[in-house]
Amino acid sequence: MPEKPFAQVPRDLREFYQKGATALERQNVDYAISILEQVVLREPGFLEARQALRAAQIKKHGSGGGFFKKMIGSASNSPLLAKGHLALRKNPIEAMAVAEQMLSSEPNSQSANKLLAEAALAAELPKTACFALELAKKQAPKDTEIRRCYARALSAAGLENKSEEVYQELVAENPDDPELLMEYKNLAAKKTLVQQGYEALADGSGSYRDVLKNKEEAVSIEQENRQVKTEDVAAKLIIESLARLQREPDNMKVVRGLAELYTQKNEFEKALECYQRMKNSPSGNDPSLDKAIAETRTRRLNHELSLLDATDPDYETKKGELERQRTEFILAECKDRTDRYPTDLQIKFELGELYFKAGKVTEAIQEFQKAQTNPNRRLQCVSYLGQCFSRRGMHDMAVRKFQDALKEKPEFDDVKKELIYHLGCALDALGKKGEAIEQFKQIYESDIGYKDVATRVETYYASGGS
Repeated sequence: MPEKPFAQVPRDLREFYQKGATALERQNVDYAISILEQVVLREPGFLEARQALRAAQIKKHGSGGGFFKKMIGSASNSPLLAKGHLALRKNPIEAMAVAEQMLSSEPNSQSANKLLAEAALAAELPKTACFALELAKKQAPKDTEIRRCYARALSAAGLENKSEEVYQELVAENPDDPELLMEYKNLAAKKTLVQQGYEALADGSGSYRDVLKNKEEAVSIEQENRQVKTEDVAAKLIIESLARLQREPDNMKVVRGLAELYTQKNEFEKALECYQRMKNSPSGNDPSLDKAIAETRTRRLNHELSLLDATDPDYETKKGELERQRTEFILAECKDRTDRYPTDLQIKFELGELYFKAGKVTEAIQEFQKAQTNPNRRLQCVSYLGQCFSRRGMHDMAVRKFQDALKEKPEFDDVKKELIYHLGCALDALGKKGEAIEQFKQIYESDIGYKDVATRVETYYASGGS
């Protein structure tokens, strides 16, 4: 998902962004922030909007901050930082949103900008990563980790010369770091290949096809080196961890690290043995440990799916069976967590989603009705309840649910768009064609590509409005 320039952003978002930029010019900072936050949430690759948002936040909170202000900000952001790093593994876009939550109160936070940069790189938004790291560098210009990440981001953004300058400084300061030297070597190889391609193009001896081929080869070399290096490091760390456990058999931190290393190498049985060893220890009653075990088993099933031979005559049967096992396991594990933590509304929401996807509508309704008291999940729960009622043919009840949710959603974002769409479908099912088409027209005016809205609206007009 590359960064999007202004012209490639949907029209409604461009207009929204311009309102925010105008508000910032007029010193209406709070209003600018509220608008621009919605823009970057809906379009993470809109770097221009993110830059304007950060300018507004810095104008509001200042470019620095005293010691106590930083301490308070860091303390309040600690839970969010943990949440962001957890999301980073599975959903970098969600991790970017979490980083923005942290930056809303502390726009120059090193940890938040580093999280944003890591997530942006994972989401293939290297220019956004560079922007975040430039802010982090201003706060800690000598921080090796930040500068190293910045060099990687510059390279990913195609700014090889600037990346090389940063690497040269780092290598001069850390001449004995083998991984750093490997990164610098990879950059040099990439830069050489790209330059050779363009030089051949300039003197007439090459073509654009050659240039593209050289770029692909450079990326391939870099990825292969990185993969081999990662596997070598993991194998070395496993040997070191096993040796340490001989000396410290009760060190559960080492055991957990070993489990994660085994998972990284797809050695799931060994990983699960490590987790079971932790479960049997005095500190084994740990909810995060239960979740780690569940995630490892799910990853094992995903790995088995990836190993299936698509040319096998029984491929579809085997694939279907593994997918069924995965669905049943994830559902049973979430149900077990709900039973163990009955007051955790987030887990109830997750269980409701799983029931809904599995077609277990009655069970889903029960979970969403309980989870809707969670203010962070209320609108999603109400939307799901409406969809559940629609699946049951209770379209009048579904309409009321969607209308209730829309009253709480003034801004026209993706959530509101989905609510309007489902409301239109429910009205259509009730035979209220005119009311239904008015809902679809709202979406059509701002996002013609949303689901089947274009077909519905254009068919309506082609039939003469009947």
